[in-house]
Amino acid sequence: MSPHDSEPAAPATRGTWLRGLSTARKVSYLAAALVLAVAIVLVVTLAGAQAKKTGQPPQARSFSLAQLGRPGSRVTLASYAGQPVIINFFASWCSPCQRETPLLAKFYLSNHGRVRVLGIDSNDQTAPALRFARKTGVRYPVGVDPYPAATTVSYRVLALPQTFFLNAQHRIVLHVVGALTTKDLTKGVSLMHRDRG
Repeated sequence: MSPHDSEPAAPATRGTWLRGLSTARKVSYLAAALVLAVAIVLVVTLAGAQAKKTGQPPQARSFSLAQLGRPGSRVTLASYAGQPVIINFFASWCSPCQRETPLLAKFYLSNHGRVRVLGIDSNDQTAPALRFARKTGVRYPVGVDPYPAATTVSYRVLALPQTFFLNAQHRIVLHVVGALTTKDLTKGVSLMHRDRG
């Protein structure tokens, strides 16, 4: 046994990978990280400043997705121009969605389609999604947003379910993270219809 074999190995630390890099490479990585951090702060700050400047809620991003269970059909936000809309992001594998979706489906039916609802099935498989939609009584259009779920990401949805209430100009007047309640629906619909101008 050599003297080196008897010594315990030093535990790995977060900075271990940095030690093997040249100083120039370290500076380059740190500069890139700093630029990225500044860019994120600027985007968030400018978005907030723009919303304050205009006094209006943020604009919802447009999308066009294949419709669940209807080959050849698409679900697009543009087709609801001038109409308030609820957009609900969900998936069949999401536990809170299993509680929320029947409530939203019942709400939609009780309003006889007067309140527009669009579902977006995120990062899911078609067969389970179809079974889930049928089981929970979904009658509103559902767009399919498979991995990498570009539409879901564009709305900054990192966890499901999430719901966006849009006014007639498709500005986001309420954003609910987590399972909707009846109170959320009442509040959201009220805000959606408050300003038609």
